[in-house]
Amino acid sequence: MDSNPATRPASVLTVMAHPDDAELWAGGTLAHLAQAGAAVTIAVPEHADATRNAEAAAAAHVLGAAYQPYPTVNANTLHDLLDVTRPEIVITHPLEDVHPDHRHLAATLTAALPEIVLATGFPRRVYTGDTYNGLTVDGPVAAHRIIDVTDTWDIKMRALAAHASQPIAEHFGPMAETLGRLWGSRIGTRYGENFAPLPVLGRIPAAATL
Repeated sequence: MDSNPATRPASVLTVMAHPDDAELWAGGTLAHLAQAGAAVTIAVPEHADATRNAEAAAAAHVLGAAYQPYPTVNANTLHDLLDVTRPEIVITHPLEDVHPDHRHLAATLTAALPEIVLATGFPRRVYTGDTYNGLTVDGPVAAHRIIDVTDTWDIKMRALAAHASQPIAEHFGPMAETLGRLWGSRIGTRYGENFAPLPVLGRIPAAATL
């Protein structure tokens, strides 16, 4: 991660479909950004199960992030979320994610972006994260911006473990470990997380880091 304060984002919003998605796909990066002084917010739809909501709030706290539940996934709700938070960076799911909830969230967020960016200038950069075993419906996730998260890996895994109602030890934890080591090996570190820039009004980020 870039240590130059001039190039670090001031605010980051992850908009995900499920309470454990931010931790699984971007937890190490979010923890690193929070430690660097960025205002990090994790936004997910409010779950019908109060336990899932409590776990999401606890996991966000572990990462040093704010937890922002929102009512439902539609363009108006996401437009309002972006308008209120006005983040410099947004992280969401791949547009061709294998999970239908992830695809729906990413498509709805993308539909809300042009109007809010024209009106406010935010977000300035948008990225998509990883997915199950790094495979989308179009094939493997391509390497783009791989962030070294070795120093915050333990924080990521503690945040993921906060979702105790989910099969973390049996499924999501081992998958996170495999993906973390895969992306880390690409850049010569122990653990990494990969992000792909999403065009906003036909522009992609020039920054070498998030």
